[in-house]
Amino acid sequence: MNETILKNQLIFDFASGSLGPSKSIFASTYLFLNSKASILNKTFEHMLGEKLLENKETPLRKLKYRDCISNEFNSIKTRDDQTTPITKLFGSLEKINWKQVYRGFSEFNANIDDTDELKLIKMDPGISAPHHSHGGKEYILVLDGSFSDENGTYQKGDLQINDQKIRHTPTASKDEGCVCLTITEKDVIFFGRYGSFLNLFTFIKSFFK
Repeated sequence: MNETILKNQLIFDFASGSLGPSKSIFASTYLFLNSKASILNKTFEHMLGEKLLENKETPLRKLKYRDCISNEFNSIKTRDDQTTPITKLFGSLEKINWKQVYRGFSEFNANIDDTDELKLIKMDPGISAPHHSHGGKEYILVLDGSFSDENGTYQKGDLQINDQKIRHTPTASKDEGCVCLTITEKDVIFFGRYGSFLNLFTFIKSFFK
């Protein structure tokens, strides 16, 4: 399926409130970092609001704008560009308790009670992930730095969505490395010299989730 359609579907599902906790966190971070996605989200919210008003069976209340804004949000006078949905949840990226998977590649599991697995991934400059595909969809949002693969280069605020048809080898920028927020719906499928070993390791690890 076209990646643009998948991105728009994610934004629409977020606007309609139909996403689970992991994808909601992921989508809200994407909207925070990507102004075009945020504008599209507002368009979807407006469309859905109009549809709600057309539904005569839904009772409506007269609300003031203050009723729709939490006290915490209302007290914020200016937006702090250093504070994202991710830093609100997990703190500064520099202070994350990263777990090293192999040299130059670390991850942080959000441990959210959800069928989707939300992770932060950090790759040092020039480090690559093994050549792989996906049992389900994989969502990758660049939080800092950039990475490249067979499909192009992705920078801060860019979103990549992969499915079972995509095989790629993400490689972090040689100058700045890369930090990404990811969601994998199902286990990764590895290829290449160590593919069989890595797939066996992934299979064994699945019993301890």
